[in-house]
Amino acid sequence: MRLDKFLKVSRIIKRRSVANEACDGARVSANGRPVKASYQVKEGDVLEIAFGNRSLKVEVVDVRENAGKAEAGAMYRELP
Repeated sequence: MRLDKFLKVSRIIKRRSVANEACDGARVSANGRPVKASYQVKEGDVLEIAFGNRSLKVEVVDVRENAGKAEAGAMYRELP
């Protein structure tokens, strides 16, 4: 699954267009390197997203095409 779509489906970022802009602005990295929105997310990837002065680091646990509100949080695990 594309990175921008994963960020939207997992509800880390609300809209896919915003996720796409974050990737294009080099504010998203996967496994320690900056990636584009077309990056194919796999289980076990570690994503780091910069939100202004705050950073969020998550590990991808599950990749699904669709997820409801209850299942969205189970797609990733926050890392310290």
